[in-house]
Amino acid sequence: MNETTVRPGATQHLESTGFAITFLGAILFSTKAVIVKFAFRNTPMDALTLLMLRMTFSLPFYVVAAWMAGTKKGIRPLTSRQWSYVIFLGLFGYYLSSLFDFVGLQYVSAGLERLILFLYPSFAVLINAIVFRQSVSKVQRWALLLTYTGIGIAYFGELQFDFSNPNFLWGSFLIFLCSITFSVYIVGSGRSIPSVGVTRFTAYAMLTSTFGVFVHFAIAGNRQALLQASHFWWYGILLAVVATVLPTFMLSSGMKRIGSNNVAIVSSVGPVSTIIQAHFIIGEKIFWEQVVGTVLVVGGVLLIGRQGVKKVE
Repeated sequence: MNETTVRPGATQHLESTGFAITFLGAILFSTKAVIVKFAFRNTPMDALTLLMLRMTFSLPFYVVAAWMAGTKKGIRPLTSRQWSYVIFLGLFGYYLSSLFDFVGLQYVSAGLERLILFLYPSFAVLINAIVFRQSVSKVQRWALLLTYTGIGIAYFGELQFDFSNPNFLWGSFLIFLCSITFSVYIVGSGRSIPSVGVTRFTAYAMLTSTFGVFVHFAIAGNRQALLQASHFWWYGILLAVVATVLPTFMLSSGMKRIGSNNVAIVSSVGPVSTIIQAHFIIGEKIFWEQVVGTVLVVGGVLLIGRQGVKKVE
């Protein structure tokens, strides 16, 4: 048998493994909001301190990943243009989105956070249409309508429970900004990864994001409170390992096996996973508007993902 021939059974096993890895990675990513809400409830730490701990404990993993990716045979150094894209996406796309997300989570539920954040695939479609002149298909228009309708239903349903919260609208707006900035990261990464490489891009962008968080904390963070709360640092370790490093590399591995469009489809389990975890772990209520909204949002994401798969096929 020729070495380049791939047995059908091996291909099927590769795809099954890719779907399993992606599914577990999406579940792990969905734990982030629950861990953050749990930390806010049980510790005196603020959003910036918690974000700093997350990136601090993630740092060694991304340093090793960057070193390993940079020492591969035949690897070419990044051009100044590539570096500028990676740095911009790391700061604007990941540092800012993480900051908006953590601050917003102080004021909205984990379930609503995940639903609003899951608008990012639709924003990615809009960015590609407006900036890169990619046409929006009829299916994608229906997908956009479904996702925004779903968010609207879930949002106004939750507003009934959180109407007395004076910061509810502000928190929702911050998560909305997080979704926009993260969609910029997704669009930019899709255009940079083919030339930079998945592992190298992810590691360099995350290191850039970590630098942004460190500078922010050095300027505005409460270092004394951080040291006094050292017995709460395990929240940062959980966020770093369980909700950041492991899912990041699992989704990257899944992307190699089944492609980015299929990864987007499988990741639609995220909102459902977050709502279920938030209900059983931190006692958040599940109401019918949230269920209907989640179904519509996930349906919209699936439509966008399937449209992408058809184009690839």
